[in-house]
Amino acid sequence: MNQESILNQYKLIVQNIEKSAEKVKRDAKNINLLAVSKFHEVNKIIPLLEIGHCHFGESRVQEAKSKWIDLKKLYPQTILHLIGPLQTNKVKDAIQLFDIIETLDREKLAEKIADELRKTGKNPKIFIQVNIGMEVQKSGIAPEELKMFLNKCRNDYALDIKGLMCIPPAGEDSVKYFLDLYNLAQKNGLEEISMGMSDDYQEAILSGATQVRIGSSLFGKRNYT
Repeated sequence: MNQESILNQYKLIVQNIEKSAEKVKRDAKNINLLAVSKFHEVNKIIPLLEIGHCHFGESRVQEAKSKWIDLKKLYPQTILHLIGPLQTNKVKDAIQLFDIIETLDREKLAEKIADELRKTGKNPKIFIQVNIGMEVQKSGIAPEELKMFLNKCRNDYALDIKGLMCIPPAGEDSVKYFLDLYNLAQKNGLEEISMGMSDDYQEAILSGATQVRIGSSLFGKRNYT
């Protein structure tokens, strides 16, 4: 997809976000479009940076370092989200680069993040990833264990948890899972909810998402090589 096509798609997606927000009487300004730039080249990202778009998502720390260390110097308004699994040996690099970590999914990782925050004084926003569909192949905290894990993150590790993130089961109606995550966030006093991707972001907004993660609909097919 060329740069002109990316900008046209961006405008269309923003319009869809606004329409979805209007349906449920929400302010679209409170819903972030997270442009998922993983596996996409820098020349695809720059057009959005040039028009002032802030929120971007990457799933691999090493790939993000190769692109965003320099880009964030040129575009300091950037808010970079880690939306892929975080290995404990990558925490130091992740804390240095990312503004929001969305995939906290186990106590060992919480402990490692807390140690690094104490060393650096940095304070990225942190989301807990919930395995909303209870799928064995996916990471995330089980819904029934969320409250205990959240309390442990706050009380034992002094982490400032801002929200929840989920990836619903593929091939199923996402809305049920979106509403489940929304209800979990409400019960636990969390304001930020990251859910919805290219195929279902409008439904996610209707269900309470505060940010939607959109990649292929915005940038086109990914280059996995």
